[in-house]
Amino acid sequence: MTERQRIGKLLKNFSRNLSLGPGIRLHGATVTRGLESDVIINNFLIDIYAKCGKTDVSRVIFERMPEKNVVSWTSLMGGYLLQGKPKESLYLFGQMGLSGTKANEYTFSTNLKACGLVRRLEYGVQIHVFCIKTGFEGHPVVGNSIIDMYSKNDRIVEANLMFERMPERNLISWNALIAGYNRGGHLGSSLALFKQVREQGETLDEFTYSSVLKACSVLGAIHQGAQLHAFLVANKLLTSDQTIIATALIDMYVKCRCLTEAQNVFDQIKYKNEVSWTTIIVGYAQEGRLPEATGLFNQFRKTRIEIDSFILSSLIGLLADFALVEQGKQLHSYTVKTPSGLDTSVANSIMDMYLKCGLTNEAEKKFHDVVQKNVVSWTVMITGHAKHGNGREAIHLFENMQFENIQPDDVTYLAVLSACSHSGLLEEGQEYFSRLLKDYQIKAKVEHYSCMVDLLCRAGNLKQAKNLIETMPLEPSVGIWQTLLGACRNYRNLEMGREVGEFLMRLDSENPVNYVMMSNIYAEAGQWDQCERIRVIMKMKGLKKEAGRSWIEMDKVLHFFYGGDDLHPQIEEIRGVLKKIEKRMKEEIGYSFGVRSVMHDVDEESGEDNLRAHSEKLAIGLALVYGGLEERKTIRVFKNLRVCVDCHEFIKGLSKILNWVLLVRDSNRFHKFEGGVCSCGDYW
Repeated sequence: MTERQRIGKLLKNFSRNLSLGPGIRLHGATVTRGLESDVIINNFLIDIYAKCGKTDVSRVIFERMPEKNVVSWTSLMGGYLLQGKPKESLYLFGQMGLSGTKANEYTFSTNLKACGLVRRLEYGVQIHVFCIKTGFEGHPVVGNSIIDMYSKNDRIVEANLMFERMPERNLISWNALIAGYNRGGHLGSSLALFKQVREQGETLDEFTYSSVLKACSVLGAIHQGAQLHAFLVANKLLTSDQTIIATALIDMYVKCRCLTEAQNVFDQIKYKNEVSWTTIIVGYAQEGRLPEATGLFNQFRKTRIEIDSFILSSLIGLLADFALVEQGKQLHSYTVKTPSGLDTSVANSIMDMYLKCGLTNEAEKKFHDVVQKNVVSWTVMITGHAKHGNGREAIHLFENMQFENIQPDDVTYLAVLSACSHSGLLEEGQEYFSRLLKDYQIKAKVEHYSCMVDLLCRAGNLKQAKNLIETMPLEPSVGIWQTLLGACRNYRNLEMGREVGEFLMRLDSENPVNYVMMSNIYAEAGQWDQCERIRVIMKMKGLKKEAGRSWIEMDKVLHFFYGGDDLHPQIEEIRGVLKKIEKRMKEEIGYSFGVRSVMHDVDEESGEDNLRAHSEKLAIGLALVYGGLEERKTIRVFKNLRVCVDCHEFIKGLSKILNWVLLVRDSNRFHKFEGGVCSCGDYW
């Protein structure tokens, strides 16, 4: 073996093993031995530098070569593709054509993949035609890349035609088409093709199984997914070191909301990676399983695996949903210490968390610290101020973002319209709605019209709101009619309320919300026979209103309460302190229970007991038990439903006699109670 052959063999091994250090040292040796102009040696050097992420060095070697062949060009193209630079590969492909060097199957394959990545169908078609003319289309590596190119450009029909006309198929061909079906949302075809490849007797790999499991997860096909899981176990294909397949299984079970099964698979993985940790933690987070999500996150932190921005954003989002201020602050501190914490997506989640916890100042500080704000950053802040009733501030942000050359999207418009609605800014809301309708790049959705209906209703323009619903170019949603029905209740418009309510109960007959709203309208109008009729219909249909749930954090512990709850260990103390404070409120400000919407066939005392047992009152009662009645403080309570009228009046009165600030986040907005006044202006 000559020295040239020995050096070439070593460079080939270094390239295969990604051994950059030894490769650099041997590069130096090639120069001292006069091999710097050798085509084969230089090709090996281009390959090793490219595969190790040093495409700039590869390019220098390439440019200095006095003679180049097809391998020289293709090695550099492959390096660009590997480093996520498909455009550079395609540019080089064009230069190669001008040089007169003829492409081989690997040149075509590389650049077909590049066309898929940049989604340039026209380039891909041109290369495909060139492959046909030069006779390379029938080569498996080229055919597979053609399938990949068409599927990534949303041309699954053409991808399937290529698959059918291939004279020789291999597992990569099947995998490429299965992945293409998944990508295009043709999940049933993906599962059918998997069945077909198994019948062909092809030996499948982890990519095949993970692709099919992905189809099951998107379809929610738990039965097929579980069958495949059993097949993998029975055939000893799911060993403890099969991380890719195991992670796909976890994802399938998570998407099908089978977290016990997902956890079982996760526990069996020997070498857990970032993806497997992220999948299981995010799964628990999306289901609101706070203890499991945070427990696994703490375990994950102890590993040496870098935590990515997706898992941080998901966990911060979970803390935001439960309004866990202290844990949110701790996680915010952690993001400062990790590289992924610098991502804008994480910063956006932190802002959202503070806003949902009622800490607008902290959200503002974080917002100003973000260097690269995107449309989501601005939209999060606008939405937050909208929920807090800070309409003017939301409008200020909306105008500023455009001054910073960031154009609003449909969600941003929804946020600013919501801000106008919550703050009663009718003229401003009409102006932004008009702008939206004139913006040809954004299509107005039902949600935008719903904001305008709410805004008109708040201003008392119920007829105008109803007319907007009836003339809008989109199909009105149930929610938009419910907005109008809620306004009918607020303004005691029984006639329109009856008309809208009866229509809703026909349109959405299985939704208990419609019946509850109509029942309340009749109750407040004193039409108890109609109220009872609605309740009987609900009972006959087996409909039940969603249970009210409130929670409050005391001494870093989250306490949950449900309507009529008597399970809390301090429930007797809570009831006692509520009765005590109600008595004081009656004496000092003349407070009385809003029993008019309680069932008319119960006595007043029973009605008061029912109202006293509302979940938000129980949560506030716990705060009174913990902190006493004298010290001025801020209390934060969170509820899954809209705050009822009686509780709203009760909290207003409480803020006045105790000189407390009470922040209540319900399903609609934030209420800041201070000095006997609520920030919502008694319209929510």
